[in-house]
Amino acid sequence: MSEVVTPEIVEDVAALGRRARRRQPTLVLGIALTALIAVIALVSLVWLPYPLSELGGGRLSPPSAAHLLGTDRLGRDLLSQLMVGARIALVVGLGAVLISGILGTLIGVLTALARPWLDDTLSAALDVVIAFPVLLLAMLVVAVQGPSLWSAILAIGLAMSAVVARLSRILARRVLQEQFVTAARTSGASTWAVVRDHVLPNIAPTLMVSLALQFGVAVLAEASLSYLGLGAPPPNASWGRLLQEAQGTVLTAPVGAIAPGIAVIVLVLGVNFLADGLRDLTDPTRRRAR
Repeated sequence: MSEVVTPEIVEDVAALGRRARRRQPTLVLGIALTALIAVIALVSLVWLPYPLSELGGGRLSPPSAAHLLGTDRLGRDLLSQLMVGARIALVVGLGAVLISGILGTLIGVLTALARPWLDDTLSAALDVVIAFPVLLLAMLVVAVQGPSLWSAILAIGLAMSAVVARLSRILARRVLQEQFVTAARTSGASTWAVVRDHVLPNIAPTLMVSLALQFGVAVLAEASLSYLGLGAPPPNASWGRLLQEAQGTVLTAPVGAIAPGIAVIVLVLGVNFLADGLRDLTDPTRRRAR
């Protein structure tokens, strides 16, 4: 028997179409902005307008055909440094997100599986760690390890893992209370099987959105560390270090400060738009609200 198409059904279909069109621009814009920085970073692996160590461009030269963004106070090409900075930002962001994702998810799931007294203790410890800003915790780790690119990645990843752990714990506890988990345990499934087959697949979509947001936090943290001299040391051309070097000449050569600032904004906005679009796609409550 065929189903009768009522006006209510037509309206529901039309509403779904309108919501999809409203979601698409945010996701597409996020992908486009993030992909732009990713392409620049990939190109920097095989081609740069000038070597980073070349000083023959003249000090603080304005943008020209030879140097599209001009040069810095040492005569180095700013476009070349900006391209390498894109690579460093992506490497730090991906590395920090990978560390925080693995470590945070592991701690969060184990906390959710722990006994109530241990769960409460670990949750309180996570709250204490989260109370400290990511940049402050990263500075402490870098101070112990010494400034380097890998120290920045490790420091930012460890600092962000507490946020991921807390979210993982909340999500895992919700899943563990579902009836299908109770049925799996009743049927003899081990704890590892429950985590692998039920917990991780159900918390993964929300964690992906959170990690996308954490990527933007990692980029800002790396730029801040480099600005303070605690990030990747020269000759690595971090965007934060470019901002620090250009602050003394911002009035005479503003491009040196504007260009890396815009680059940071583009990448952070891109991953935030991407996270917002992913949240719309994975969260049914937000889809109904819209």
